Amino acid sequence: MGGIWGFGVTALIQQGTWRPGPPFDDACGRRGGNRVFAQISRLAAEVPPTADFAGVDRLYAQTGELARAHPGTAVVRRIGTSRLGEPLWCLTVQGGPEQVVVVAAVHPNEPVGGLSSVRLARVLLADAGLREELGCTWHIVPCIDPDGTRLNEPWFTGPMTLESYGRSFYRPAPDEQVEWSFPLSYQGIFFDRVLPETVALMRLIDETKPMLLCSLHNGEYGGVFYYLSRTTRALDAQLAALPVGLGLPLHTGEAEAPFIEQIAPAVFRNFTAEQELDFMLELGLDPARRTAGASSGAYAARYGTAYLATEVPYWADARADDHAPIEMSYATVLAKRGECAHGTVDRLSGILGSVRAELTVRTPFLRATEAFLPYLADAAEADLARAERPGTERPAVVAERFHSISGVQSARIRLGGMLLRALAAEIAVGHGTPAVRAGHGRLTETYAGWLAEAEMPQPIPLAKLAGVQLGAILSTAVAIRYAAR
Repeated sequence: MGGIWGFGVTALIQQGTWRPGPPFDDACGRRGGNRVFAQISRLAAEVPPTADFAGVDRLYAQTGELARAHPGTAVVRRIGTSRLGEPLWCLTVQGGPEQVVVVAAVHPNEPVGGLSSVRLARVLLADAGLREELGCTWHIVPCIDPDGTRLNEPWFTGPMTLESYGRSFYRPAPDEQVEWSFPLSYQGIFFDRVLPETVALMRLIDETKPMLLCSLHNGEYGGVFYYLSRTTRALDAQLAALPVGLGLPLHTGEAEAPFIEQIAPAVFRNFTAEQELDFMLELGLDPARRTAGASSGAYAARYGTAYLATEVPYWADARADDHAPIEMSYATVLAKRGECAHGTVDRLSGILGSVRAELTVRTPFLRATEAFLPYLADAAEADLARAERPGTERPAVVAERFHSISGVQSARIRLGGMLLRALAAEIAVGHGTPAVRAGHGRLTETYAGWLAEAEMPQPIPLAKLAGVQLGAILSTAVAIRYAAR
């Protein structure tokens, strides 16, 4: 998801201030925007089936093949180097004076964007008329974090279950994430530990000064939703229609954080790091515990760049869009979520504490677990504090309860899986001390229990997820282009 940890805190992206009203929508319709929207919806529905996610090598091979097949229109160039020394590649598709940057794998546990970015390139290269209509040159980065993506590749193939996903899951610690290691300075909170991958993306943004930056994300359960810095009623309607047309639910329940503005069903306003820090202060939480920087959207805003983040789930659930009241107050929903999250933190922290003195390998899995446990503890405290606020005694709705249950389930599957990988790494390198083996055994038992309790809905066909992201990128580009004409 878009947030630092993906368990309830969203991306720290620059809030936009421009939202045209009816005159823009009328102009969009008169100038052909509705016709292009219809064409985009068709393209979204025509993404061919795919059985699995593409790993780093396949993504780079596919973009290289496209560039070689279209030498006059497309070129692949190196834009940087990963922390482990892997080249970072960008496919540029020529098409007009305006610039668009599309970035996938901003979180390496979110591989839908890799499929979507390659499909976008294929669509653009196959249709010169569409390129001319859009009037944009496209800079497509199919994988900005190859190091982290490779650590998730074991679950990219084969039937996708919660167990296969969780046991091979990796999400970097907040200060090791490309999306959230852009510079930040606010009320004594300072971040400048910019990653090499982030530097590469900064250079690309500085060079292109894009009209639009698209960051491709995906979540786990529920429905589709979006973050936008600029939008219109016509674009809101199109973005909602894309998943509905593909038979997918919208996420119309809670935002990932309570201070986020909902613009339209499943469409949320981007927000700043400063807003999140202010919210933490309001709840009495220490903002210094937030260890990340700002985001790509915040950095690109200096050029007047519009921002789109698409959030698509692996598993659909109609409850994400169900607003029927339930026989439980919203305060109770919040309190239960806070209590369950606290229980998860206590269990994982207890196991980690029992082996910490024995650990010798500072794996990415260990660093991430250590970093995310305080975030989950703060989220639990925030929920408990909000449960005491006036107005929360109202009846909750199905979507709110679903968001609560799925959030705790996600935290357990993700964090428990990464700690299991950290302890297994100690054993694999020959350091399976009695304490490490005992901790691994306790966590294995706990994790099996969490998996048994978890709900396992049917996975969504990957082509539909890529179709939503493809349609959202093109639709947003159309909306911005028509606004400028």
